[in-house]
Order: sequence, then C-alpha cells, then structure tokens
Amino acid sequence: MRIPLDRQSDIPLYQQIEAHLRKSILSGALPPETRLPASRQLAHDLGVNRNTVENAYSALEADGLVFSRMGSGTYVLTVYPLPAMQKNNVNLPWPLWQTSLSKNIISNADRADEMLKAGGHPHPISFASGLSDARQFPVEEFRKVIQSVMRRDQIDALEYGERKGYAPLREGIARILASQGLQTHPENILITAGSQQAIFLASQVLLKPNDIIIVEDPTYPAAVDLFRALGFQIVGVPVDSQGMQVEKLEKLLQQYHPKLIYTVPNFHNPTGTCLNSARRRQLIMLADKYNLPILEDDFVGDLRYEGHAQPSLKSLDMGGQVIYVSTFSKMLMPGLRIGFIVADGPVNESLLNFKRLSDLATSTLIQRALDAYMTVGRYQTYLHRSSQVFRARRDAMVSAIKKYLPKNISFEVPKGGLFIWLQLPQSISTNELQPIACKEGMAFAPGNSFFIDGVSGEDWLRLNFASQPVDDIEEGIKRLGRALQRLRNRKK
Repeated sequence: MRIPLDRQSDIPLYQQIEAHLRKSILSGALPPETRLPASRQLAHDLGVNRNTVENAYSALEADGLVFSRMGSGTYVLTVYPLPAMQKNNVNLPWPLWQTSLSKNIISNADRADEMLKAGGHPHPISFASGLSDARQFPVEEFRKVIQSVMRRDQIDALEYGERKGYAPLREGIARILASQGLQTHPENILITAGSQQAIFLASQVLLKPNDIIIVEDPTYPAAVDLFRALGFQIVGVPVDSQGMQVEKLEKLLQQYHPKLIYTVPNFHNPTGTCLNSARRRQLIMLADKYNLPILEDDFVGDLRYEGHAQPSLKSLDMGGQVIYVSTFSKMLMPGLRIGFIVADGPVNESLLNFKRLSDLATSTLIQRALDAYMTVGRYQTYLHRSSQVFRARRDAMVSAIKKYLPKNISFEVPKGGLFIWLQLPQSISTNELQPIACKEGMAFAPGNSFFIDGVSGEDWLRLNFASQPVDDIEEGIKRLGRALQRLRNRKK
C-alpha cells in the first residue's frame, strides 16, 4: 500500500497514515471487509516504526472504521451514515413536560467564542477563555506515563478504585499543599471530577433549595449558574482592589442569615485581586461567630508572578469552618477533570457519600497517571516554568493595552492568575463592543456575565492573557483597539 508521507510536516506520521486510510474508507476506495496490511508489513513498506502504524490503526478502530480479528488482521468496517437531525419522528409538537423545561435553561455566561467563529476571521484570537494554555503541557510525556501505568497496573487502572480517590495521588496532593502552607492529611482529601464537581458536592451537602449563599459580586459565573440551578438565593458582596469587602459582610449576615459563603480569595475570577491578610482573618472570625461554612475556591492560587503569597483560608481555619476546593484542570489540561476537596470533620463523610451518588468514582486511570507524572518536584518545576511564560504574556498584554487602547480605560496589573479586569469609559457597552470585536477577529468575556444581576458591569471586560502566545496577544489587543474606534465612530 502506497501512502504519501511528508516527513518534513509538523503533522505526526501516524496521523498522516490515519488520514489517508480514513479518506479511502469513507470514499469507498477501501470497501467493507477489506483486509489492511499487517502493521509490521506496512511499517516496513513505509519506512516507519511499527508503533506508528499501530497508532494509526488504533485511531481508526476507535472511530469505528476498522476492526481487528484475533490472529487474522485488521479489516474495514461498514460505514453507516448518520441520520438527518429531526425534531421528532412524526413532526408533532414536543410534549408539555419538555416545553416547560425551557423556563429552567441557564443562559451561557459567555458566548464569545461562538460569535468569534461566526465572525469568519481567518486567524481568530480569543481572550474569553477561563483556562490557562494547555499547549504548555507536555502531552507526549503524559501519554507515555499513561502507557506505563497501564502496563504496571493492568486491570486495576480500570476499576472504580478507592472511594476517596487513589491514595498515592491524595498523598501527593497533601505534600503539594504542605509546600504551600496548607497542612492536611490525605484522608481529608476527596478527589473529584474538576473543581466544578467539588463546588456541586459541597453545595448539595450544605444547602437546600431557597437557602441563601453569599458570593463576591462579580464572581465566577459557572458557580452562580450552578447555585441558581440548585435553587439557592444569591447575595453579593462588592469587591475592591483588596478582594471581597469583608467589612460589609457582617451586616449582610445579620440581614439574610445565609448558609454558606463562596469565595475565590486568590487571583479572583474575574478581577484578578487577592483578599488581603486582615480581611482573611476577619472572614474566618465572622464565619466562626455566625456558625457559617466557607467554600474556598483556589483555582489558580499558586500562579503567582510577584509579591508575597497569602495563606489560604483553610490554613487559617482552626475549627473546621472552611472547605477548600482546587483543581489540576486549569493549571495542566482541562480534559484531565481532576480536582479535589479538603474538608475536616463529619462533612468529609457526607461529601464522600454525595460523590458516590453523583458518579461513583473519578477516572482511576487518569488519577494513577497524574500521580505517576505529578511528583512534588515535577509539579513545582512545571509551575515555575508556567509562571515565567504567563508572566511574560501578562506583561505583553499590559504593554499592548497601554499602546493600542484609549488612555481613559482603567485596569490594575494582577500579581498572578490568568486575567486582566478592564474598565472602559461608561459610555461604551461591552455587549455592543463584542460583535464588532468578533468581526475584527478577537473575543473577550463581557463584564455583565460575572455580576449576579447579569446587568451590572457593562463597561467591564475580562481578558485572559495566559491562553495566547505573546505575538497573538499584541495583535488581539490591537484588534480590540480598532473595534473600540469603530464603535466610537458609530456613536458620533
């Protein structure tokens, strides 16, 4: 079989082989039941490693295009076309119980990337994401780790595993937390499918419908969407350059009698601020005084570029008031879906029970692979390297903002995290600006999507500097400047 390979291409050879065979199968050039060459023979014919061919065959098999017969070889499967999308079989109206669900649909807080795609720019640049840059992660190295874990652990890597999560991973997390000043025992750590599930579990355990929860305003929109979906009432506390204005909190506690405080004290989403030391201690004191749990979301707390690290609320908590949640998804790869909860006391068992009811277990294979990859030393090395890269990107965005945006915009340079929170002149609405910016080929997260009422903050926007390389950052901010000028011209 002759397959053209471009050995100078950035596309891996196995992907080139897979693409050629896929095209041949879908076009009918390789009909069903055709036996493909043995991997050893095709590797010899193409002058590649046998593993390269086996990886191409595995990818085709995963997509249902080929199948293997033990001792016989690899054969082409029949390709069945997908049915056309239909509303229902007889084109009748949906049942009433389905139409009533539309009242409960939560609007997406950020449709920026959809608008950016619709804008049709050949090289779109998005600053709307809430993630770091997964391209920084050594994917090939991690792939090898997964393979070694499968060889080492065999079927154990595919079982449900321990209820709290893989014990060596919990021990590793405890060591990482200890290096950051948070002392906890591995038995107090529960592995979750990302921090979003951790927030969900804590909410389910601590609250019931119509209970009141205190949050920063603005705050992480996916948490607000979750709280509303679970039927909670939300009360906001304003944020300034030192984080949550805790001095305004006690009056709200007396007025609303909330059941939980949710806070992002480190490099807050979206503002990038950090809760100062005095306010941290005051917050712990108030929680203790009013018998109120705190849910601390520390999603990128260790991504610091300058200044001194603040102690986590959990490390200041002597009485079990704080439930701490964090994640590896933001720092490493979003698809890992590995987060964790740190909680002391009876609530630990309650969280474990709700976790079991929710999804039985987080992927054991991914937990074991992450443990094998993420030693304390390797994590610190990765963190240091990422911090250097992201700091350079932050500085590039700050420089571009000063160069390409009007002088009457307002922002503070964050000391860590992922975001710059930028305020435009009040005459400019980011909701009006967004479609113009998308046509220019860049996207941002509009400010009102982070506020509880969904209306405030129309003159604010969030820019993620960590998700794009330096050259794209400058070009993206330049496009934002052009969009602002177009909107101003339209308003004249």
